[in-house]
Amino acid sequence: MSKKQKSMLLRIIAAAAMLIGFHFMPLTGTTRFVAYFSAYLIIGGDILIKAGKGIKNKQVFDENFLMAVATVGAIALALYKTGDYTEAVAVMLFYQIGELFQSYAVGKSRKNITALMDIRPDYANIKLNGTLTRVNPDEVEIGSIITVQPGEKIPLDGIVVNGESALNTAALTGESRPRSVHGGDEVFSGCININGLLEVRTTKEFGESTASKILDLVENASSRKSKSENFISKFARIYTPAVCFSALALAILPPLARLFVMDLPPDWENWVYRALTFLVISCPCALVISIPLSFFAGIGGAGKAGILIKGSNYLETLSKTKIVVFDKTGTLTQGVFEVSDVHHNKMDKAKLIEYAALAESASSHPIGKSIQRAYGKEIDRSRVSNLREISGNGVIATVDGIDIVIGNDKLMKSLNLDYIPCRHTGTIIHTAVDGEYEGHIVIADIIKPQAKQAITALKKAGVKKTVMLTGDTAGVGKQVADFLGIDEVYSELLPADKVEKVEELIKNKAENEKLAFVGDGINDAPVLSRADIGIAMGAIGSDAAIEAADIVLMDDDPMKITTALRLSRKCLRIVYENIWFALGVKGICLILGALGIANMWLAVFADVGVMVIAVLNAMRALFVQKQSDSIV
Repeated sequence: MSKKQKSMLLRIIAAAAMLIGFHFMPLTGTTRFVAYFSAYLIIGGDILIKAGKGIKNKQVFDENFLMAVATVGAIALALYKTGDYTEAVAVMLFYQIGELFQSYAVGKSRKNITALMDIRPDYANIKLNGTLTRVNPDEVEIGSIITVQPGEKIPLDGIVVNGESALNTAALTGESRPRSVHGGDEVFSGCININGLLEVRTTKEFGESTASKILDLVENASSRKSKSENFISKFARIYTPAVCFSALALAILPPLARLFVMDLPPDWENWVYRALTFLVISCPCALVISIPLSFFAGIGGAGKAGILIKGSNYLETLSKTKIVVFDKTGTLTQGVFEVSDVHHNKMDKAKLIEYAALAESASSHPIGKSIQRAYGKEIDRSRVSNLREISGNGVIATVDGIDIVIGNDKLMKSLNLDYIPCRHTGTIIHTAVDGEYEGHIVIADIIKPQAKQAITALKKAGVKKTVMLTGDTAGVGKQVADFLGIDEVYSELLPADKVEKVEELIKNKAENEKLAFVGDGINDAPVLSRADIGIAMGAIGSDAAIEAADIVLMDDDPMKITTALRLSRKCLRIVYENIWFALGVKGICLILGALGIANMWLAVFADVGVMVIAVLNAMRALFVQKQSDSIV
């Protein structure tokens, strides 16, 4: 509990004690007024100050103004006629109890967001003149060697050059299982070094590191409001002055009608009391507080599970998703390619793989890397010249003065080279040496263990259609899609083709349905940006993903797609529950108040009671059940 909340709690206890004590004291006249008014100032003085500031700043119509007018009016009525100040003090007391509860609830939900702020490192250890010195991470240049001791946060992204350890990545991925690292492994800022001494060569400046990117994303999330939040903001700006003028009309018009039209006593006290009750009932706290809190709690709960949502507008869009489109490699498969065989080769297999590895020496694509690993020796790039990459098709290069062509069917056809089709499942890399076909290399990818379960869970969650896009061959694409239970598959697509296919799917879907694209965040930035909602999976350390995607899943678990979808729907369900509940209860109580049936005690329930119930309901969005197809 914060210092401000503790102070409010003490004021509530003091005012409640005074109210109970005064009830049993024989107080009369001025003494009674002073006693109750002192209790009122203790509990409501800050509300009067806020209302005064609102009037001064020409922002009159807010909940502080409504409560101030209603309670001060009730005190004035009691002073004039009844002498019972209990209602006015009790209304303010219960209102402040509700405000304290709401403040605590917001603080509770904010913890899941601010916990992410703990990933920001305070310092980096760097050797200066042979001594380990702490410096500001901003001052560390790319390529510097930093030392990370056990228990310290990794301050910048980099590569381990010495040492081995286990890393706690929970703040980034939401997973508690430690990750082992040793020399040559990539590490990310924000992870905690558990037990070993690590020396890391930095690869990014502090401002571009993973921790900074995530913090920027989280800090800006509240600025992207959903349609529901914008509606409530606009509604409150119209609603509050409307009820103020309605209350004024209720206080003035019926007495005047009684006096001049009906020739009856005006009964001012009764109608002013009704108007004040009307004001207390009409306070829009339940809507203004609980709706943003529902989204805030949802984003906070998701963040704790390693699902970063850039704003409540994306949470709302995700809830309407009926079509989910997947990239294959790195999303549904592990993207860990291995050479499984070589077919129809005339020369020695080892020699063929050597030529292929040298031709792929400049490639960072998983296919090229798998051939390089199969070669198993250090690549001598001095043997390679005239290297030319044919986007999405392969490479052409000169190795040891020999012309080498490495690529798919399309590349072979474009160069008018005869090739032998392969009946095996996998990525087929054809090779030609000095214009002669030399066979093909078969490369297989591994499907992620939970991919099939994730597709099943999405369909259970109400997704109408699943689609897979891949640059791989039709045979490989169909085999993976059939195994996973995906409805449609489109193969042999270049990056531009994927964008066109997503645009086609968007054009053909129903107007009220949304399309989500899930990619690994490295090569899928254009498609992530084009989809109604872009989800980057396994994006830890990927700048392209964090920039292009609307939702970022920080690890490789495809089940988190379902978790995010169910969370969004749960959050929106809570929002609509709160809207209808608050408007329904207030509407009934406003009518009862105007008719004189409701008194101040019912008004307290219509205001504070409804707010507390709505806030409690909103807090349910905090609780996310990970590694499951359900959310509690």
